[in-house]
Amino acid sequence: MKSTQFIYTLFAVAALSISSTTPVNGANDDKKAEKTKSVFAEKLKAGKKQTIVAYGTSLTQYGAWVKQLQDYLEKNYPGLATVTNSGGSGQQSEWGLKNVQEKVIKLKPDAVFIEFSVNDCVGRFKISVEKAKSNLAEITKRIKDANPDCEIILQVMNPVIGKSAADRKDMKSYQQMYRDFAKEKGYILIDHMPEWEKVLDKSEKDFLKFVPDGLHPGGPGYEKVVIPTIIRQLGLEK
Repeated sequence: MKSTQFIYTLFAVAALSISSTTPVNGANDDKKAEKTKSVFAEKLKAGKKQTIVAYGTSLTQYGAWVKQLQDYLEKNYPGLATVTNSGGSGQQSEWGLKNVQEKVIKLKPDAVFIEFSVNDCVGRFKISVEKAKSNLAEITKRIKDANPDCEIILQVMNPVIGKSAADRKDMKSYQQMYRDFAKEKGYILIDHMPEWEKVLDKSEKDFLKFVPDGLHPGGPGYEKVVIPTIIRQLGLEK
C-alpha cells in the first residue's frame, strides 16, 4: 500500500512540475510578435511585385528613409517594389484615421509602415495614450478589413531633444504603446530607439549631426541608423 501511495505521489509531483512550466493560453507567445522577416520581403525574394505605403508624420513625409528604402529595393529587387509616401507633416493619429482610406487603402498596399507616436504625444493635440491606441487600432483594422493579407509594420522612431522635446514630455508612454500593441496583435515592430540612443548616449553633438533640429533626422542619419535597422529586421538583405 505504501509503495502504491509513493508511486501516486511521484505522478502528482511530475504533473505539478509540467503544469507550472507549460505556457497557458499563449502566455509565452511573445516570440510571435518578434518577427525578423516580413511576408512582403519573402514575396520580393520570390519575384512577386509588392506595393508598400509609408504612413505617418513629418518623419515620414519628409523622412529620407522612404526614398532610401525605395532605392534599396529597386537596386536589390529591380522592378518589383513601389513605395508610396503618404505621410503628413505635423499630423497625428486623428488625421491618420480620417485619411486612411484615401492615403493608404485606396493604394491597395501589400505592406504599410505606420508611425504617429512622435506627434500623438504633443500636448496641444490632447490625444491620450488610450486615444492614440484606439486610433491606431481603428487605422489597422480598416486596412486589414480592406485586405486581410496586408502586412502591418509599426515603427517607433527617434529620440527628440531640445525645443521639440518640451511639448513631448510623455513620449516614452506613446512609444511603449506601439510596442505593446504590436505584441498584442502580432504585428511587426521596428524600434529605432535603441540604435538612436547609442548615438545620443555617446555624444549629443554627434546626435545633432544626424538630427540637426533635435527632431527630424537628415538623410545621413536615416542612411546610417534607420535603413540598416529596417533591412536587418525585415530580412531584406539580398
